[in-house]
Amino acid sequence: METISDTIEFVKHQVNVTYKVISINTEGITNEESIIFSNEDANCMNWVLGHLIYVRNGLLNILGEEAVWDGEIFSVYNRGATPLERKNELVDFEELKSYLKQTQDKLEAKLNTIESFNHETINDIATLCFHENYHCGQLGYIRRLLGKPGGIK
Repeated sequence: METISDTIEFVKHQVNVTYKVISINTEGITNEESIIFSNEDANCMNWVLGHLIYVRNGLLNILGEEAVWDGEIFSVYNRGATPLERKNELVDFEELKSYLKQTQDKLEAKLNTIESFNHETINDIATLCFHENYHCGQLGYIRRLLGKPGGIK
């Protein structure tokens, strides 16, 4: 039978694995490369990474923690935004990576100390874990479209 601690361990594992995959897929990408839009309509790597951070902030909020940035200021990364039309609002790629690291540190700290999840948030937490997996795959494809070797071997 699954316990609450099993569920927390599962989420910790998901957060750690996706962080590693995101880091591998964004390694060696310059800011200029990160804002290349394939076919002028697919999201660029910069937006996908920023969107992951935006949604990680939502997970932090669900867990009772503060976001690492103000969602209104960084709204270009929200779901439904049109980043190609707001290209001038995209954050420098290295700065985005530092925000990602901040979310990782906060998530790890919280998940290492939390004793249980609020039952009403379990489905939201599961969906956000899936969401990260989905966008991790996109980062891998974008990396290849940029002419870089695949990061996951």
